[in-house]
Amino acid sequence: MTTAGAPRTARVQRETSESSIDLSLNLDGSGISDIETSVPFYDHLLTAFAKHSLTDLTVRARGDIEIDVHHTVEDVGIVLGQAIREALGDKRGISRYGDALVPLDEALAQAVVDISGRPFLVHTGEPAGFEFHLIGGHFTGSMVRHVFEAIAFHAGLTVHVTVLGGRDPHHIAEAEFKAFARAFRQAKALDPLVSGIPSTKGAL
Repeated sequence: MTTAGAPRTARVQRETSESSIDLSLNLDGSGISDIETSVPFYDHLLTAFAKHSLTDLTVRARGDIEIDVHHTVEDVGIVLGQAIREALGDKRGISRYGDALVPLDEALAQAVVDISGRPFLVHTGEPAGFEFHLIGGHFTGSMVRHVFEAIAFHAGLTVHVTVLGGRDPHHIAEAEFKAFARAFRQAKALDPLVSGIPSTKGAL
């Protein structure tokens, strides 16, 4: 449970036979990040998430990337979601909803976030074949959806991500992450006009 003025921070560690992850975050930060996942393009995407959501984020992850990056990438998404949920506490005083439309050159992505407590992802619009494209030689386009699924499920977020246009896979993936970051930034923000928990149920 959070109290007025309390720091919204969390640290989560996860150890499996496939990956080792140590992640900490501050939802009321300035976007400072220190990220090492051993998957360079993923580091780039998570750095963009931290910067544009104003979340301070530190990640140390090692995994069986000699097999595939899948386990490491997905497991970091799981831990990030768990840390977000923990840091949000009882969600008292948050704006709850966020919406962002973000371009990156020819790419355009929209994200809508509801800190609802009900995990749900709607993810549409990526061009045919995007999921098979290797970005940076390691990161397949299919992993973008996996990451959003992992975050949404473990943070308890309803997330809609729509790619409205784009040709370059790097630009598309980065626009998606930046749009999600900006929408999450709005949703997690403390609103001085909100008293208590922003739900008619009294809980999120």
